[in-house]
Amino acid sequence: MLTITLLGTGSPLPDPHRAGPATLVTAPSEAGDTHLLVDAGRGVLMRLAAAGVGAGHLRAVLLTHLHSDHITDLGDVITTRWITTFTPTPLTIVAPPGTQEVVDRLLASLAPDISYRLAHHEDLDHAPPVVVVEVADGPVPADLGVAVTCAPTDHRPVDPTIGFRVEHDGASVVLAGDTVPCAGLDRLCAGAGALVHTAIRADVVQATGLPRMLDILDYHSSVEQAAETATRGGVGTLVLTHYVPAFPPGGGDDWRVLAAQHFAGRIELGDDLHRVEVAAR
Repeated sequence: MLTITLLGTGSPLPDPHRAGPATLVTAPSEAGDTHLLVDAGRGVLMRLAAAGVGAGHLRAVLLTHLHSDHITDLGDVITTRWITTFTPTPLTIVAPPGTQEVVDRLLASLAPDISYRLAHHEDLDHAPPVVVVEVADGPVPADLGVAVTCAPTDHRPVDPTIGFRVEHDGASVVLAGDTVPCAGLDRLCAGAGALVHTAIRADVVQATGLPRMLDILDYHSSVEQAAETATRGGVGTLVLTHYVPAFPPGGGDDWRVLAAQHFAGRIELGDDLHRVEVAAR
């Protein structure tokens, strides 16, 4: 069994009801649940707290790409984990090439805060420990408590971008990030229990006529395209997130109707903290 929690279903557009892009994948275990955070958009720690998970409980952070809305609160995750754990507990960040430089610069921006805290707390004698594992395709070379593989996706001109597949005790979840349909994502999806896919309402975006909005059509999947990807992969459940434009809390029935025209399986979408359980297939 794997559990998906949609921590943040929003987008770069600030929304009073939706945090930025972030998804929690949890593998239950008698020895303690394994929590993987996928992307770290605005407000992620508040949503994690609402889900009963602290920064110190995360086994790793997986980043699909380095667009600002997907990493806005990465510094908050790093800092909060550092000051709320009492022995050095490295945070593993699994992400595409280029992430090490971003993290190095992020830590440099936090240098004053780090020095203040080291000076103030006698029991804090180390800087935030972070281990970055850069990956592009294939099994992730890190001990994450579950099997994780990745493959390239297509969000150009954002490059590189990757999707992830998490597997545990016969259950599998694919996390697509931002992408148009592509061979790498199809490969990850083959036979998966669930696909978590960002999606936009192409018809609504087109109706705006705004050039900057129209630009997003060429590097995000529409609801219909996300559903078609799930169908090609024989996926059991399609989970939509990162709604553009977002629907009101409790809404989304029109999104479900669009997806159902192209995918015959279970379709899940909703507000922040929506949970989906994925059983072994």
